[in-house]
Amino acid sequence: MSEPIRLSKRMSELGLCSRREADEWIAKGWVRVDGKVISELGSKVLPEQKITIEKQARVEQARRVTVLINKPMGYVSGQAEDGYKPAVVLVRPENRWDEDKLPIQFSGGQLKSLVPAGRLDIDSIGLLVLTQDGRIAKQLIGEDTNIDKEYLVRVKYSKPGNLPDHDLQRLNHGLSLDGKALLPAIVRWQNDDQLSFTLREGKKRQIRRMCELVGLKVLGLKRVRIGQVKLGDLPVGQWRYLSDSESF
Repeated sequence: MSEPIRLSKRMSELGLCSRREADEWIAKGWVRVDGKVISELGSKVLPEQKITIEKQARVEQARRVTVLINKPMGYVSGQAEDGYKPAVVLVRPENRWDEDKLPIQFSGGQLKSLVPAGRLDIDSIGLLVLTQDGRIAKQLIGEDTNIDKEYLVRVKYSKPGNLPDHDLQRLNHGLSLDGKALLPAIVRWQNDDQLSFTLREGKKRQIRRMCELVGLKVLGLKRVRIGQVKLGDLPVGQWRYLSDSESF
């Protein structure tokens, strides 16, 4: 027999919204289960029950924006820490990329609940996603995400000669961090001092720690792609909106 689960969790599982959004919609009376409005937080449903969303929720969700930033060095991804500013402070009209031709007008309300969907270290640069849309956040950082991320990494080998082929193979598959084996990656040379890393996971400072294990020192790290969305020509310190035609 099916076990009842929280309505907000079921809505998230179905990809309707995030759990936080679900709770907001339930409280506003915008959620129906088998045609009946459910407005009590913590309500439970059976997996086979039909969940529908009122038009108001769809309209509100459609107004939510996702922003792509080319994060400079020296900014943190999320909350301000140790005197460093969060990347969201760059989302100002004067920093919007001139090439962003989407007919979206910037407003201060777009900064409300605009949160990073994934981290980028303070000393790393490149593509950072900030979103108000819980569906996108779940897609990029949820437990079952399968979105890969590509990085260009400038390195220096700390030993005489060049990195042995078997250590390059270990970077692709065979290393462990924090006592747990890493998922297979795609790591290959771009030129004499730069590697391309494509990962499907994002442990804290993962690439730098992977490199340390094989005697490489990271001199620079830039994220250039998340899923099908590329950094492209977006200038450092500038941002643009994610368009409806783009998908991670």
